[in-house]
Amino acid sequence: MSFPDEFLWGAATSAYQIEGATHEDGRSPSVWDQFAAVPGHTFQGETGEVAVDHYHRMEQDVALMADLGLNAYRFSIAWPRVMPGGVGAANPAGLDFYDRLVDRLLAHGIAPVATLYHWDLPLALDERGGWRNRDTAYAFADYAELVARRLGDRVRWWVTQNEPWCSAYLGFVEGLHAPGVRGDAQAAVDVGHHLLLAHGLALPRIRAAGGAGARVGAALNLFPIFAGDGRSATVRAVERANRFHNRWFLDPLFRGEYPAGLFEDLGAAPPPIHEGDMAAISAPSDFLGVNYYNRWIVRAAQVDGASAADAYEYASAPPEATITTMGWEVFPHGLNLELEEIARTYHPAAILITENGASFDDTWNGDGRVSDPQRVSFLRDHLEAVGEALAHGAPVAGYFVWSLFDNFEWDKGYSKRFGVVYVDYPTQRRIVKDSGRWYAGYIAAQRALSADRAGQADGAENAEQAGDAR
Repeated sequence: MSFPDEFLWGAATSAYQIEGATHEDGRSPSVWDQFAAVPGHTFQGETGEVAVDHYHRMEQDVALMADLGLNAYRFSIAWPRVMPGGVGAANPAGLDFYDRLVDRLLAHGIAPVATLYHWDLPLALDERGGWRNRDTAYAFADYAELVARRLGDRVRWWVTQNEPWCSAYLGFVEGLHAPGVRGDAQAAVDVGHHLLLAHGLALPRIRAAGGAGARVGAALNLFPIFAGDGRSATVRAVERANRFHNRWFLDPLFRGEYPAGLFEDLGAAPPPIHEGDMAAISAPSDFLGVNYYNRWIVRAAQVDGASAADAYEYASAPPEATITTMGWEVFPHGLNLELEEIARTYHPAAILITENGASFDDTWNGDGRVSDPQRVSFLRDHLEAVGEALAHGAPVAGYFVWSLFDNFEWDKGYSKRFGVVYVDYPTQRRIVKDSGRWYAGYIAAQRALSADRAGQADGAENAEQAGDAR
């Protein structure tokens, strides 16, 4: 596979999952601090209080990124660290940390890709209604502008929202994520709208603060939906599942409207949409972030032996499939299908694969190596899928493996390992896994191909000039 010379080769993390230092330097509690403190919410009651201690180990972590050959790093900024009240005064110590991080990245030739919201809402805002309250969207735009004013002279890539579907549905229907509300579909619909509105309000303010070079987009978790059988009811089920998993946020961002039938599917009324909301949400962005992990296979549900017109269920993966420890099927072909479908249907200016990775039972025997052959295969096959999508015209500009480190995996605590770098949590030692070494080698090979192309182009130009001289 040969990728464009300017392609971004990166890895991704998020603040609450790696930083730790939750009580230091003026950081205030987030909804995830509160959620994780409730017994039963996370695996063995684990929290992000220490995580992988990136807040104190940032410089060595950036040096490790450079050793892997990354030319981009996607991280998130903790809103409660830089604006503890959610509104109002900034916290200088919090901004200083990200200022130092950006400078260290650039010193190593690594482009910073900053995510402004990766689920850690300041608790002070949640106590005033959180994302159910429209005012939070305006508070987010203020926060985004504040950060862009501080970092925008050096940060070019900005992700406004990460996986708003998870914030809305997992946070307010399934209750698996903060704030842990269960069964409130109307809240999920309203929250989803306010998250989209926050993106729309922040986009022009980031551009104004960050200058002409700022590139702004949102990152969505997207899934190709496959039919589990050939029944006509299952065809309708696929359409409904696609509305729920994909079009809920894609259509507003790119078409300025919600898909017909979505709110009926969810059993909720439309959100309170004010004049100008949809125009702000659908204002052209500079890229779409795609987080891809697996596909879903659905079929019409059976009720008393007959297919229910308004119900579907998820089918099991084929028996020969590889399944990660998250229970997700490894399906690389779904990535190029999704990228090509997005390019064909929504025409984004560019696509960043902002997350792609897998959790396996990695073990360390105490030496300098962690063998993870399944993840090596995962990366190889998914990068091949990206190359196929590029060859078919999808405007993919970068790839970020999830994750750089093993880390706090939300409600799963530390029981799932996604990293290409193993973290021994008791000692905080970092050990590059075989997958990390493989990824570094892949990046180096791409750089060699780019150098060869440049050399060939120079040779052709020199030959042409020599011919002209003769």
